[in-house]
Amino acid sequence: MEKVSIDDVDEFMSAASVTRPVGKALGTSDMAINYYELAPGDNFSPGLHTHFDQEEVFYIQSGTATFETKEDDVVVEASEIVRFAPGDYQRGRNDGDERVVALVLGAPQESESGELLRDCPECGERTQHWMRIPDEKDVIEVYCLTCYAVTGTMD
Repeated sequence: MEKVSIDDVDEFMSAASVTRPVGKALGTSDMAINYYELAPGDNFSPGLHTHFDQEEVFYIQSGTATFETKEDDVVVEASEIVRFAPGDYQRGRNDGDERVVALVLGAPQESESGELLRDCPECGERTQHWMRIPDEKDVIEVYCLTCYAVTGTMD
């Protein structure tokens, strides 16, 4: 048995105000567990994305999260849960005035394939993107795989 306090788990860089890899602290081997806090205007991820080999479940503990999908937006309120199957595109965000607190489960733990889509000002359309950590190592850059323009950063 393993037990941790979420507040004792070190944060890591992401699009959210707070992201804590709870599963790693617990030593899970078959699923990822991440704790998130989104301030108003924050996102769970830097763009519309999918994991081709991982399903994700979002439990919204407080606040209201809006998930963009390829079909429409889905609003998930406090005490509600939403599941995205492998291959489902989604991007969760906080459009409200209240902080969103969520626990996110992913299985299997590591996703080996996926796709991240964002609008690229240089290309003038939504293109495939990826993330890299430049030499400074205190920020993550999100860049277009078509023209290599940096379209966002996370610190």
